[in-house]
Amino acid sequence: MSIGLIALLDDIAALAKVAAASLDDVATQATQAGTKAAGVVIDDTAVSPRYVTGFSASRELPIIGRIALGSLRNKLLILLPAAVGLSLVAPQAILPLLMLGGLYLCYEGAEKLLELVSPHTAHAHEAEFEPAESDQASFEDQKVAGAIRTDFILSAEIMAITLGSVPDAGLATQAIVLAVVGFGITVAVYGVVALIVKADDIGLHLARVSSPSMAGSATRAVGRGLVQGMPYFLRVLGLVGTVAMVWVGGGIVLHGLEGYGLAWPSHFLHDTGEAAAHTLPAIGPFLSWLVQATGSGLAGIVIGGLAIPAMSYVILPAWRMASRLGGIRRVQGSTETQA
Repeated sequence: MSIGLIALLDDIAALAKVAAASLDDVATQATQAGTKAAGVVIDDTAVSPRYVTGFSASRELPIIGRIALGSLRNKLLILLPAAVGLSLVAPQAILPLLMLGGLYLCYEGAEKLLELVSPHTAHAHEAEFEPAESDQASFEDQKVAGAIRTDFILSAEIMAITLGSVPDAGLATQAIVLAVVGFGITVAVYGVVALIVKADDIGLHLARVSSPSMAGSATRAVGRGLVQGMPYFLRVLGLVGTVAMVWVGGGIVLHGLEGYGLAWPSHFLHDTGEAAAHTLPAIGPFLSWLVQATGSGLAGIVIGGLAIPAMSYVILPAWRMASRLGGIRRVQGSTETQA
């Protein structure tokens, strides 16, 4: 009996070691995958605060919470099973779906740039798809829905990068790594976003410190700096978020075109970046990245600029016609049922 118990304990210890090694492997792979997705994470962080501007201070954190929950739903309940499922049964479908997401980012980024250049035209275009809401609660719901839609595309890119980082892992390991990265990135991104949008309130609190000491004076100065500087910082961050959308979207589309044999745009950007890097070796890697990112952004602007009239004159009319036909068929079906 004692020998059997010892053998059982040995087996349990061996299983524990395997489990520990597996968890350590998952943690390592999740960290590596999260690092590779860092560029998209930065874009996500830059894009998100603009959806919270214009609301009262009391609504900022609740709105961020709603967007964060929507982001978790996107990653864990939709994208995770979709990514694992597609990698098993239809891996060839991942690339075109990512390209559609990249196209949407280009479209939304170009729309925001159009708003800077011609606000009236941009508002008229937005009104075709999302009529302005006079009710504050409806306006908030509209903003949250828009943020979650954009987050869905960025999250899809994060999950695709993560899945591509563990191509040879088992199904369970892939799912766990996707879940760990998705949850960790969501907490990190929206934690930073919450700090950014509440920085002015923190600054106001610091500015009211009444201590007459030198430390108190320094604290008040920092507080006043935060209060006065955050509106400008948020405007700059909003611009960065818009640029990030066309940059990431353009990069996704160009990378996707490589998979369909149209590789020269990506190769041209890569070669141009390498040539620029050789001109200034001291900052070569940064210069190479800057040239390629700028090229992807310009491509994103062109793609998004073409998508705006396509949405207005092709997709929206087709959608409305399909909706009318669907409504007519429902009415006819109801009439026939009553008869």
